[in-house]
Amino acid sequence: MKVVVTGGSGFVGREVVRQLRLAGHAVRVLGRNASPESGVEWVRGSILDFPNLPSVLVGFDVVIHLVGIISEVGDQTFERVHTSGTANVVQAARTAGVRRMIHMSALGTRPNAVARYHRSKWEAEEAVRRSGLAWTIFRPSLIYGPGDGFVTFFARLARWLPVLPIMGSGTHRIQPVAVEDVARCFAAAPGSSATVGQTYDLCGPEAFTFTEVMRIILAAAHRPRGLVHLPLPLARAQAALLEVVYPTIFGSAPPLNRDQIQMLQEDNVGDPGPAAQVFGFQPRPFAEELQRLFAGSEAPFSRTLSAQPTSKMP
Repeated sequence: MKVVVTGGSGFVGREVVRQLRLAGHAVRVLGRNASPESGVEWVRGSILDFPNLPSVLVGFDVVIHLVGIISEVGDQTFERVHTSGTANVVQAARTAGVRRMIHMSALGTRPNAVARYHRSKWEAEEAVRRSGLAWTIFRPSLIYGPGDGFVTFFARLARWLPVLPIMGSGTHRIQPVAVEDVARCFAAAPGSSATVGQTYDLCGPEAFTFTEVMRIILAAAHRPRGLVHLPLPLARAQAALLEVVYPTIFGSAPPLNRDQIQMLQEDNVGDPGPAAQVFGFQPRPFAEELQRLFAGSEAPFSRTLSAQPTSKMP
């Protein structure tokens, strides 16, 4: 099949593209930061530039839509990128004659969610469901792996700080999932008619509290550190300050924002069973996988610990 991947130059996108190629698909990547790679056609562009989108999709069978942000900067808002951007991709696919769309949403997405991130993701899902295309929606939990913006960020932070912050109680649960497992499902979906019209949670086999996740990261990185619980009003005030200062000084999204703090106060859990049944999806245990990654069996993960952290979660 011929597959277009939007956001294919990002953390999740690179692994999705790799696995699509392994599966024998011809791949075109649309991204703002396209870079040459053997066997992949790269097109520089944006999903917000609607007039040029249909031409990118003409002649392709499937569009895999991965574009998403976790922090806002300037006109890159949740509503503009998630909601309007997805509507653009849907309309462009219909105009170009693409029949199949595979969309990345997020676990916790629902109508009337407290977090704007989740609300904008819900509106994006609705655009996909109303599209008339043969769609599949995936809702990953927190995605980790080499080059991620979560495990890498906190492991790097632990190099310099004697204690790490926990926003609020730290008791709300999440189910981290490995990027390879997520990408495997995306790469398998184009050839599966059984997944049309279905929504799947992609999450790990175990639910951990945020505090437990932090302890697992520190143990895997061999960096024993204390954990300090920040009262929510203080955490929100710090995040509000970062939202103003970070883009002004560094020109990029802050590593933490108020919407993220809100999401960290909610359980973010799902059911991996349906995906396991259809895709043979057997998510890797979080603690064991981190031990393997930090042990150096995957050198790229070790190198990212000294790199600049990204503000995006996939």
